[in-house]
This record gives sequence, structure tokens and C-alpha cells, in this order.
Amino acid sequence: MENVVAAFRAYARGDLCATAAIGLLVAHACWLFRPDFVDGFVATSDGFAWVDWAGAVAALDAGRLPCSAGEGTVLRVAASITEGIPVDLRTLAGLDGRALGLVARAVLAAGGDGAGAASW
Repeated sequence: MENVVAAFRAYARGDLCATAAIGLLVAHACWLFRPDFVDGFVATSDGFAWVDWAGAVAALDAGRLPCSAGEGTVLRVAASITEGIPVDLRTLAGLDGRALGLVARAVLAAGGDGAGAASW
């Protein structure tokens, strides 16, 4: 897992939004541990790893990535931060405190906030 995380970080280096989205997935510790997500939507090459965000959200919408509402919201927020895929922010009300804190940290990091960015 550490190698995959390092490959994600190498791919996202220099892109605040990509770094924040990957940081959110790593910290949330759900999606990157699911074989259906990793096998279907994570690609790797030459020491880099990236997510097919549009494909993952489409699978989520079609019910091919079953998950809790909170897990789905975290994935959608990450996809929105890095790819601009629309997300209904009202779903944030369904997150537990930990997940909500991670999302807030990711938004701060994507915006260039030093504390948010440094924490990933």
C-alpha cells in the first residue's frame, strides 16, 4: 500500500487539487483498500498512480460500487476537488465528524491553505 500511496503522490506533485483528493482518499482509509475500486479505477505506470475519477463516480451512480452514503460522499468530494465533477454539498450533512474533518482539510489543502496542504 505504501508504494501505491507514493505513486499517487508522485503523480499529484505540484497540483494542489490532485494532492488534496489523494490525501483525502488515503486519510479516509476506505477506497484505496477496496479491490473493486483499485482494480477498476486505479492505473499505474512508471512509478505513478492515478484514479479514473469520472469512471469511479459513474460506477458509484450506477450502483457498481456499493458503499455507505458517507463513503460515497467522500469519493464524490475527492473527484470534485481534482476533476471538477459536480457534488451535492448537502450530502456533507450525512458525514460523521471524522469524515467531515477530512473533507474540510482536503478543501483547505486544495485552496492552498498551508496547514491543510502540509497535513497531507
